[in-house]
Amino acid sequence: MKMKFAPLFIALFTIGNLLNAQDRLTGETFTTRSEILAQNGMAATSQPLATQAALDILKKGGSAMDAAIAANAVLGLVEPASCGIGGDIFAIVWSAKEQKLYGFNGSGRAPKSLSIDYFIDKGMKYVPFYGPLPVSVPGCVDGWFTLHEKFGKIPMKDILKPAIDYGNNGFPVSEVIAYEMVSNYESVQDQPGFADTYMPNGRPPMKGEVFVNKNLAATYALIAKDGRDAFYKGSIAKTIDSYMKKHGGFLHYEDLSNHTSNWVEPVSVNYRGYDVWELPPNGQGTAALQMLNILEGFDIGEMGFGSTEYLHVLTEAKKLAYEDRAKFYADPEFNKIPLETLLSDEYAAQRRKLINMDKAADTYPAGDMEIETGNTTYLTVADKDGNMVSLIQSIYSEFASGMVPDGLGFVLQNRGQMFNVQDKDHANALEPGKRPFHTIIPAFITKDGKPWVSFGLMGGAVQPQGHAQIVVNVVDFGMNLQEAGDAPRMRHTGSSQPTGSEMTNGGTLNLESGFAPETRRELRKKGHRIGFGVGMYGGYQAIGVDLENKVYSGASESRKDGQAAGY
Repeated sequence: MKMKFAPLFIALFTIGNLLNAQDRLTGETFTTRSEILAQNGMAATSQPLATQAALDILKKGGSAMDAAIAANAVLGLVEPASCGIGGDIFAIVWSAKEQKLYGFNGSGRAPKSLSIDYFIDKGMKYVPFYGPLPVSVPGCVDGWFTLHEKFGKIPMKDILKPAIDYGNNGFPVSEVIAYEMVSNYESVQDQPGFADTYMPNGRPPMKGEVFVNKNLAATYALIAKDGRDAFYKGSIAKTIDSYMKKHGGFLHYEDLSNHTSNWVEPVSVNYRGYDVWELPPNGQGTAALQMLNILEGFDIGEMGFGSTEYLHVLTEAKKLAYEDRAKFYADPEFNKIPLETLLSDEYAAQRRKLINMDKAADTYPAGDMEIETGNTTYLTVADKDGNMVSLIQSIYSEFASGMVPDGLGFVLQNRGQMFNVQDKDHANALEPGKRPFHTIIPAFITKDGKPWVSFGLMGGAVQPQGHAQIVVNVVDFGMNLQEAGDAPRMRHTGSSQPTGSEMTNGGTLNLESGFAPETRRELRKKGHRIGFGVGMYGGYQAIGVDLENKVYSGASESRKDGQAAGY
């Protein structure tokens, strides 16, 4: 099956293969299509049905948040290997009325009945990816209702109706999503309830086949009728509780009923006059900001896109930031995280000095400061009133834990896999009721205190390095939003991790098609181990705003099935 789809992916990644190609009349080297322009509203998601659902909500008078929730619900149905109500949610929201950014952390916590001693006693160095052990509280539904209470305009029953209708009537599975489902189901197909939901005819649906999920439609309908308590205190919570007890899990009714979300203050750095915003830990957005702080000390524009020098400093900045990510990023309710220091110019200057322009480093130290004791879907929506939502939602890895509670139609996330279960003193060590380190991060850019770009790039550990590349593409290389996402990307792998593994050999610099062979050769001379992977570089969506002309621009890159559309 993978061989059948390989030519498609190679074709997608080789668009713009010739660095000097100028096939478009307007001259953008890498872009696959024009930016989408509209005045009244814009949505960009990883699946066109979700984008259209968002636009329908906007046209009915819904807010950007209403439309974002509608799109997320549809994505949980049509892109089930990546997201769904069994997972967590984060958002950055621009309130046009208040001229203010809000941050939202909708991640769930570890079960109260599970401690690190369980894994130590069994000699387990890591939490497994599949089955009941990595399951943490799903925060998505509470996130929907908390966000809707503050920023919503129309009833939740109207917001969830498109997803309910698609669940009952079915939808044709799109190309990349079909590939992801077929490529990733074998590891979880034996988990209880999985095959009944996601393997009609004994296998996942193929591209173009109509997939029906009436169980999820019924779950959505119950949530629309009875609200968030249906999920956390009602019949859904009771079903999850009995299912987990039956299959040896630790997530129980009390964990669900006690769940809460949090409003948080976004954090930012100024990169060449643009304020780039991320959410603080337990997410990894701070790593993108640390990378940008380090990169600001180099003349990136003079180096040029795709140059050996640029890719070298970008990779080394990533390595440096990810060492701090492995050491410090964790649940702030359990740790005092030195964010102010990590994001300071002085600290960036210290870290920058560790980069040798002639040689790739095998190891880097994390910062010496005292500290006390993940697959995904991204979407962004903007409405006629100027509100903008940058939202990301995930179940972590493909099909997550694989566990589908009886009759509910969705898979439970495996976010608990990100806990460190080797070292009780580590910031990210598993503790009952603690939030795990999180990979999913929304982003936002402002200019002079005004909104400029809402964007995100899904895909586990690629996200901070992807965010940094998008910012550099737009700010340093002058690309528009569409080209910034379509341009070839790097992904460095092998850094130290919050789960306990350490980088000792410099990791691997993976480069998409589109970077010149000469560049690859020169990077090898500097000691970089060069790799090539398909489908590992994330998926990006963005909306920009031109306040002078009151026009939105939307972008959805070619690596996914996505669509940006406006009206």
